Amino acid sequence: MNFIVRWLVTAIAVGVAVWLVPGIGIVGGTEAWAAIAIFGLILSLINISVKPVMQVLSLPITVITLGIFYLVVNTLMLYVAAWLANGIFQVGIDIATFGSAFVASIVISIVSGIMNALVGND
Repeated sequence: MNFIVRWLVTAIAVGVAVWLVPGIGIVGGTEAWAAIAIFGLILSLINISVKPVMQVLSLPITVITLGIFYLVVNTLMLYVAAWLANGIFQVGIDIATFGSAFVASIVISIVSGIMNALVGND
């Protein structure tokens, strides 16, 4: 049940990022909500499996930059999720520039944090 809540929170956060950030668009012939749901699922799986490894590997740089490099790790995870979603399912989000992906990762982090606090999910 915890994963389903995480998936829904991530999908809603991605939807907000697509709505707010210029340069982030929806890809695929399906409905927008389906593309965001599939992308949210892939991003949730990446955040559970790959992201912790990346955080440990980038820990020295993160400490030196006082945590700012963590935002770059989030942006890279967003790029990986977009690449996988577009490659496997031909749906997801299209990222125009690194700057738009960086801003989108910040928006996703903020919205996810707020929603996790509201639903009581870690």
